[in-house]
Amino acid sequence: MTLRGHENTATKLLKIAKVASESHTYRFTSLASLLNEEYLESCFSELNKHRASGIDGVSLEEYGSALKENIHKLCEKMKEFSYRPQAVRRVGIPKANGKLRMLGIPTVEDKIVQRAIAGILEAIYEPSFLDISYGFRPKRSCHDALEKLDKAIATRPTSYIIDADIKGFFDNVKHEWIIKFLEHRIADRNFIRLIKRLLKASIMEEGKYYATEEGTPQGGVVSPILSNIYLYYVLDLWVEKVVKKKCRGYVEEIRYADDFVICVKNKEEAEDIISMLRERLKKFGLELSEEKTRLILFGRYAKEKRKRPETFDFLGFTHYCDTSRSGKFKVGRQTSRKKLISKIKEMNVWLKNIRNVFPIEDVWKTLKQKLRGHYMYYGIGGNYRKIAGYYFSVIKLVFKWLNRRSQRKSYNWEGFIKYLTKYPLPKPKIYHAYGK
Repeated sequence: MTLRGHENTATKLLKIAKVASESHTYRFTSLASLLNEEYLESCFSELNKHRASGIDGVSLEEYGSALKENIHKLCEKMKEFSYRPQAVRRVGIPKANGKLRMLGIPTVEDKIVQRAIAGILEAIYEPSFLDISYGFRPKRSCHDALEKLDKAIATRPTSYIIDADIKGFFDNVKHEWIIKFLEHRIADRNFIRLIKRLLKASIMEEGKYYATEEGTPQGGVVSPILSNIYLYYVLDLWVEKVVKKKCRGYVEEIRYADDFVICVKNKEEAEDIISMLRERLKKFGLELSEEKTRLILFGRYAKEKRKRPETFDFLGFTHYCDTSRSGKFKVGRQTSRKKLISKIKEMNVWLKNIRNVFPIEDVWKTLKQKLRGHYMYYGIGGNYRKIAGYYFSVIKLVFKWLNRRSQRKSYNWEGFIKYLTKYPLPKPKIYHAYGK
């Protein structure tokens, strides 16, 4: 494949994607040359302007104030192979269970390089990725994965669900395996060397530096595509090429990032798949979480074998066996208890932190956006009661924190209801309907 010098990088990436779709074994060369000033500037424009700064403290706005000069210097360093990523600033984000979700925050310059590399990797690998994976992929969403799962259970001979969990996936990805997988499609040593440097960038946490021997930090711009490549080879292709050939009955995997389920027809084969999956992950430095991985009787025939079939959680929803008004089987979904509690706690913390910071008009504007965002995700047919419960919980929290904006109470309940009537908040709404 010839990439002409006068073509812009966007055109070259389209050509790469075309070649990649025509041949899933073609190895690409001269990829490092795509990391030019024009492409890096476009990658800068794609970065989230509200993200925190890295260890150098330079914000997106500060870097952009002398963008052309900074990008020129960056390109020169990359041409001379003297570019080395700075340490990733690691911060802990509180989770609903009291634990911390660790995020890695690169510097602006490193984010630009990561975004550029991610764009090239997407052009190469997107045509090869299977339809069963949905996380962090263009024009694919959680709701696409949920709809795929609905069809796999309701219209195919699914009788069992393997609800699997990989223990600490992002922290345990092995660098040597990432590189081996990349070398299946990439023959450019300079491009591979650049990715190695990104992976080996140290971590800075609470003022101390730590070497990085494995893992891809959650929060890194390039981490989603690298994790998809890893699981494409470790899991997706294995299920498609090995597991399905060994099984007589129906088998289908649905994956969103590292969160996945496998639909199976036969119990014995489902048990074998779990055993094989345990060994498969072990080969690549990963491990099944034994306490979170379950085999569940689920589907059209589950109620015949068990009066109260089990449920399972996937992408924030609890899935259960249900029936339509006409008496036919359907998959029921509602916001999982864990996720609902988490969302209410998040709202409580937000209201507490901003109650005396912004005027009520600004609070109301953001609150409306948050409620609509919740409904747009959790507003699935059959889940109205749960999103309505969230709405009423939020109303109570708003009343509580409005009355703590000063020492004197701002409203009694009657006055608050009048304010809500005059300035209403968005009511619960269903946005998605599956199984029709």
